[in-house]
Amino acid sequence: MASNHLTGIGAESKQLATWYFTFAAIIFGAQLLFGLVIATQYVMPGFLFEILDFSVARMLHINALIVWMVFAMFGSVYWLLPDETGIETVGIKIGKLLYWVFVVAIVIVILVYLFIQVGPATEMSIWFIHEGREYIEAPRWADFGIVVVALGFVANLWFTGMKGKNSGIVTVLMADMIAFAGLYLAGMFFTDNISVDQYWWWWVIHLWVEATWEVFVGALAAYGLIRMIGASRQVVEMWLWIEVAMLFGSGILGMGHHYFWIGTPEYWWEIGALFSALEPLPLVAMFIHVMYDWGKQQGKLEAQGITDSTINNKPAFVWFWMNAFGNFLGAGVWGFFHTLPQINLYTHGTQFTSAHGHLAFFGAYATILIGMMYLAIQGTNGIKVMKNTKASIWAVSLLVGGMMGMTVALTIAGYVQVIVSRAQMGATWAAYFDGQAGMWFAQAMDWRLFMGGVMFLGFALLIKDFLTTGKNPVHVR
Repeated sequence: MASNHLTGIGAESKQLATWYFTFAAIIFGAQLLFGLVIATQYVMPGFLFEILDFSVARMLHINALIVWMVFAMFGSVYWLLPDETGIETVGIKIGKLLYWVFVVAIVIVILVYLFIQVGPATEMSIWFIHEGREYIEAPRWADFGIVVVALGFVANLWFTGMKGKNSGIVTVLMADMIAFAGLYLAGMFFTDNISVDQYWWWWVIHLWVEATWEVFVGALAAYGLIRMIGASRQVVEMWLWIEVAMLFGSGILGMGHHYFWIGTPEYWWEIGALFSALEPLPLVAMFIHVMYDWGKQQGKLEAQGITDSTINNKPAFVWFWMNAFGNFLGAGVWGFFHTLPQINLYTHGTQFTSAHGHLAFFGAYATILIGMMYLAIQGTNGIKVMKNTKASIWAVSLLVGGMMGMTVALTIAGYVQVIVSRAQMGATWAAYFDGQAGMWFAQAMDWRLFMGGVMFLGFALLIKDFLTTGKNPVHVR
């Protein structure tokens, strides 16, 4: 940060939040970098041959995604907690200690992934190298470390929430973080039956992300809209509770669209597809309701000859809006159109899944976490009204444009795989390779790489804007 204006109640908590945001930004950059590596290896298989395997680079790319978002989530809570409760976060010294435990653990895991990569497939590999389970590949020792850090974080949140002012946003976060920590435990044990093992694995991958994370995003949206445009707390918290009801209910039912592949009864097919598609709706409705009310208020002000905007952080506001659209498109539209079992029979394991995953994670989570970083930068630098700069405009344009371009490219690649590999050739190994050798598939992978480069350029401009905000008078009105 360029300067530090954090004083008064909550200063230590907000300082800790900036630590979390800083490390999150570093890992975000690493995620994009390893994404570029594997995108390059897709079109040039010899790239970094015998230096960094595709499987390892992909593992780093996916796990970095999870890690930077968890760090940014913890940072977001530590930032908003004093504002919502009116007191300093309880146990802040423990929180700072656990931050360093978390950072050291992640750095060690990354180094092991990079330089050791694979083990002898024994218990030692599971404990000290990686568990080999997609998205949750952390070695067993790191699993326990993450649980300790998460429990300490949840304890700080709960004790602060019970001691400070009552807030609907904090109450929701208190309940959500219990589920956040608890569901991670479902991925820490193995069973001999692969179907049962996959069942519990989906409890982490789907419910952890698509239930607890979605509720978390709703809480951040409620807080941000109140802070940026003075939205009605009654309105945002009403929609937040609706989201809690739908996500904690529909999230469990929506998980059923994964069960098609592990031998569960057929009634899960339709139940899972329907309720999975409902998840983003309350968040979108919150934005529409708040912006409608805000628009009416602006109309009244203009009628009185007052044209001054009430948005006090325009970069953050843009990213929050990107979240509403991105959540609806990535988690909703792209998620729904390939989860119906009649369709998923052909699309499962194709680039359709990758297209949905990229847009959903970016649109539903990355956008609002970047917005929270801008709110933290505003508070840290003591800026009353934060305006857009050329760097912030180019950053959001390139990051969002690059992601949409990548999503379209992956969707085209998935379409080729469905038509050639599945529909025409019957999902054989020969069909798989013929589908990937097609001209349209190859061109889509080229475009995916190009759009990944666009995103990385946008990330560089985002970091530039972060680092120069406090020094840049354009930001201050």
